[in-house]
Amino acid sequence: MVNARTYPLWQQLVATEGLPDEALPVVIEALCTTSRAFHGVDNRGEEWRKKAFAAALPVLLQRAADPALRRRVLEQADDKQVADLADQGVVTAADLPVILHTHRPTPDLIIGLARHPGQVDDAISLLPHLHSTELERVVDDWNPNRYHVDPEPFPPMPPALFDAVLEYALTPLARLLQNPGQHEGWEISEHSHLALPIEFGEGPPWHILATCPDRWPALVQHPAFGTAAQHLLLDHAELEAHRTRMTASAGDYLSRGTQDAPAEPPEPAPALGPDLLRACLPALCLPEMAGLPKPSVTARHRLHRMAERVRYNPSVMDVAAEQLHAAADECVRRGRLLTPPRTPKNEHRNTITTVAEDLAQLSANPKHLAKACALLTTLEQPTVVSAPPSPRLSRITEGTDLLSPVRLLERNSQHRRIAALLALAGNPHTPRTAVTETLPALHPLELSWIGHQSHAPDWLHTAAAALAPADDTETVLRLLTDDELDRHPDPCAVLQSWLDAPETDGLWTSGDVYRAILNSRHHTLHHLRQLPADEVLTRTEPHIALPHLLTQCGTQPERWHALLKALDYGPTDEKITFGQLLDMLSSQPEPIVPA
Repeated sequence: MVNARTYPLWQQLVATEGLPDEALPVVIEALCTTSRAFHGVDNRGEEWRKKAFAAALPVLLQRAADPALRRRVLEQADDKQVADLADQGVVTAADLPVILHTHRPTPDLIIGLARHPGQVDDAISLLPHLHSTELERVVDDWNPNRYHVDPEPFPPMPPALFDAVLEYALTPLARLLQNPGQHEGWEISEHSHLALPIEFGEGPPWHILATCPDRWPALVQHPAFGTAAQHLLLDHAELEAHRTRMTASAGDYLSRGTQDAPAEPPEPAPALGPDLLRACLPALCLPEMAGLPKPSVTARHRLHRMAERVRYNPSVMDVAAEQLHAAADECVRRGRLLTPPRTPKNEHRNTITTVAEDLAQLSANPKHLAKACALLTTLEQPTVVSAPPSPRLSRITEGTDLLSPVRLLERNSQHRRIAALLALAGNPHTPRTAVTETLPALHPLELSWIGHQSHAPDWLHTAAAALAPADDTETVLRLLTDDELDRHPDPCAVLQSWLDAPETDGLWTSGDVYRAILNSRHHTLHHLRQLPADEVLTRTEPHIALPHLLTQCGTQPERWHALLKALDYGPTDEKITFGQLLDMLSSQPEPIVPA
């Protein structure tokens, strides 16, 4: 046990030039031994010890030639101290066996070793121990001046180290692509609410690849990692370039002001030039996904990713149109993507609209495009709600068209169906009759929406205008205030008409209806029973639900326990209405009263 107040003394002894080597073991032992109090470890003394040890650490390692003493010192150092000393050259590759015995390799340690030319290979040998996010840190943290306004020149990363980092980063995706359907990572594509494996995402492999655009032409031809590089470039290169341009333009705008801005910026060059884009064509249509299980799901994911790549790289249609058309037809046939769903309509609303949008982008098959138009009519009509604006919102919307019926349709993304139809109409291979025959099945407000789109073709404008209502405000479900309901002969019937409106894909639309009914003084128990129990119990004042719960449960403990169990549901559990909850409570048997 060491007296905590003597730690500064031992530190000063280390810094003394006249300290004999014979005293070094005792000094090291003192600085590596914790201070103890009567109640255990002395926390304050341990802070003093760590501070003294950190100050003496560089000198200790420089003087500790004996392997046992050096091991004792390195075992006490933390990861950051070891990395800093490796950067200074005090810790070398010869110390790695001792370091790895008690420390996990870190990006900073690898960087510190690799700054010295003779230790690059030793630094590379540590890369397999890193996670993909830590591999990215090796690249990002190499230059300590990267965030400075006027950074000083800094030596680049050794090519051998960067090649090794890139290899380890691309290896998971390369292995995934070599075993389509067999690698466990493909299982994620079999879930309808997910997409492609995470290796395709905008993660560390792409971030590392994005740092070396000058090497892209060679990497896409690499025998082991070429396909992986092609996929990442098609998915992220143009998107990253667009994001970079937007960030730069925002900075320029703030620095120079609005008056000095140029009239029109020049058209930016694509991130993938023509030659590089052609080199990526083998991966364009994701051939690895062609034979995956559950084609009704995986084919849809494949079709959507192909369409996303075309949206990011429009020029690819000029060089690979036939390839894309054939792959889109294959996805439709194998996945039966245009078969009307058997389950409730709104459950597949997002899926159907997404497939229609993707086919509008990729397909040249008139039959498939016509079926996509007809499939849109199987969706339920949207219910566009106009809630009374609050005084705060009125200050924003006054003098604008934000509360116009067309803008209300767009506010909750309820225009996706008609937008998908408009995209199909813009495809030259879509039969016009297939589009016009769809129009009578649309919501009147969707027809009015077409008239506000300047990029819609003239023939569609004409056909939609012939069916659009003269006054589109009549097509909106307007929620009335209580003052307006007071003037109505049957306010309860008005509230019921709001509940009877068709279901819609607008999440916030139903929320507006629920809040309007709960906040109205005209609601009755009959109205409350039709609302989700969660809305009545948690998103309003307690006085609305409490009287009914007290009436149902009363003095019966069984019913109160049933209430607790009924309300113990998770985000994925089936939601019940307030009426179902009350019926569940009333169905509990009454306790038997002894005679």
